[in-house]
Amino acid sequence: MIAHLPRITMPPLALRRVVARFVALLLAFSLTAQPAMAQSILRDAETEALLRDLADPLVEAAGLRPGNVDVVLVNDPSINAFVAGGQVVYLHSGLINAADSANEVQGVIAHELGHITGGHVINTDGASAAQTISILSLLIGVAMAAAGGGDAAMGAIMAGQRAAMGKYLAFNRTQESSADAAGAQFLSDAGITGKGSLEFFGKLLNQEYRYSRSQSEEAGFNRTHPLSGDRIARLREVYEKDPAWNTPPDPQLQARFERVRAKLYGYLAEPARTLKAYPVTRTDIPARYARAYAYHKDARIDQALAETDALIASDPDNPYFLELRGQVLLESGRPDEALPALRRATELTQNEPLIASLFGHALIATEDRSHYDEAESVLRAAVAKDRRNPFAWYQLGLVYAAKGDMPRAHLASAEQQVMQRQYIEALRSAQLAESALPEGSADWLRAQDVRMQAQAALEAAREDS
Repeated sequence: MIAHLPRITMPPLALRRVVARFVALLLAFSLTAQPAMAQSILRDAETEALLRDLADPLVEAAGLRPGNVDVVLVNDPSINAFVAGGQVVYLHSGLINAADSANEVQGVIAHELGHITGGHVINTDGASAAQTISILSLLIGVAMAAAGGGDAAMGAIMAGQRAAMGKYLAFNRTQESSADAAGAQFLSDAGITGKGSLEFFGKLLNQEYRYSRSQSEEAGFNRTHPLSGDRIARLREVYEKDPAWNTPPDPQLQARFERVRAKLYGYLAEPARTLKAYPVTRTDIPARYARAYAYHKDARIDQALAETDALIASDPDNPYFLELRGQVLLESGRPDEALPALRRATELTQNEPLIASLFGHALIATEDRSHYDEAESVLRAAVAKDRRNPFAWYQLGLVYAAKGDMPRAHLASAEQQVMQRQYIEALRSAQLAESALPEGSADWLRAQDVRMQAQAALEAAREDS
């Protein structure tokens, strides 16, 4: 006997559109869980040092340990910052470009630390509650559509959507207001003025006006953040009463910020835009920094080196100027000439991992075997300080392979691959390393750890599929 399935009437086109929109809404909730993974991370020794120094007094004021909180730069031109679980603050490159002062960035960091201490994580309780309401309303709507109640179904879905959005947005606005208050307290406790925080919120408000975003109460309901005008008014009242209100910002931090902002602009923008923003008539350090990157990107190597030489002349022991000179030479196919500047930069920073890994790369790129022992020493020191540096692991693997030490070459490859989520390759490399390394040695134990990490990731992926 053949069973006859009940015939389901297809909902009207308008209803199908609402369902499609609604499914997109649900997807939006799920996608917010891992925003940083869809974007590239920008790593630069000078930038990371600056962000660390901007954040550390605020981290301490928040009752956290500075070494346990990271500030990560995301390659995204939009003006944004966020936390996504753990003690990590993500800043968009567009935010650095939009800020005029180090103090403004500190205001943003303080706010994001408020999210961390408040336990606010993207896609938390508010999103979960919204998903529950949304899914229920979607199921009810589909059931009504199957029964032929198209108008009723549309009403159920739209009502559910409105309820879900209301709950989700209200929850987020509450978190944002809480983080505003906490950030203001952290700035105060660190003795840092809140003027930069207000100035940055003023930029956001101007952007809202520019894009004709309403400041009405109804508009405020349909947003994840409180209205910028309201935030400014509320925070100004707090900041102006604070003892730190008239504390002048640190001029050295400001000078470093201007350098990093120019450097970042030169690295990310098209050369023509950089040269327009930082014309040759300007001879200050930020302008030379930006132009050096622009010329390098445009393969105008002599001009790029002229700018780096001018920077070094102004401060001969600045490791970041030396690093830039070495980078230009190395990436122009002149690794032998890059070695003195990169060696000196590595010494001055006591093997700062990003600079040391670039120096190790230059040593290998000379194809001179007499440099391999130094490259191994430099790169091992780099990964000892920063294990999460796939480029350094890759270079170390090349050195081991060139010296015939294949077990450690496989281990270095496994370290690199597991960080890049190449779990099948990482598992294979770790197994090869483990089978050949001395049993019980530190490297053998590490190969075991990487193998188990790759296996766990593959099993988790299979369970999710």
